Amino acid sequence: IQRLQMLSSSASHKKSGRDARAPRLRSSQLLQHRAHPFDVRRCREPVVAGLLAAGNLSWLGVILVASVGNILGSMCNWFLGRYIARFQNGRWFPASRKNLARAENWYRRYGRATLLLSWAPIIGDPLTIIAGVLREPLWSFTLLVGIAKTGRYLALAATLFGWLR
Repeated sequence: IQRLQMLSSSASHKKSGRDARAPRLRSSQLLQHRAHPFDVRRCREPVVAGLLAAGNLSWLGVILVASVGNILGSMCNWFLGRYIARFQNGRWFPASRKNLARAENWYRRYGRATLLLSWAPIIGDPLTIIAGVLREPLWSFTLLVGIAKTGRYLALAATLFGWLR
């Protein structure tokens, strides 16, 4: 059966000049596809801890660079949330209206202080996107996310250097 499918796709693609052996991906698959299984978000803390432990760089500089990079990433999420709401009626939209309404109600109930949890691995990114959807002012978003992200790296440094003893 696979051989027949390959032959039929080969015949249909000869007209378009496309190689029949090339994988065919729909746009929804491209959005979900990762080119490489390595996810840089999983290695932030070990890299920062390694840089801090090596002692070759200023601990303040390492924390500053890691925090600024992380805050900029969250700001991308905020902008994404701010402008993606207009596409919520599309079939490809990642959240149903019901789930989006539930997340909005949760954010409205607990307020902008929830952005102090933006450092958390599972809930952090969705929180920053919902803040954009709900049009949280950028200045307060940046302030609260900055406190959370910088606090995470300061806690990492404090643990590594034994400042809490």
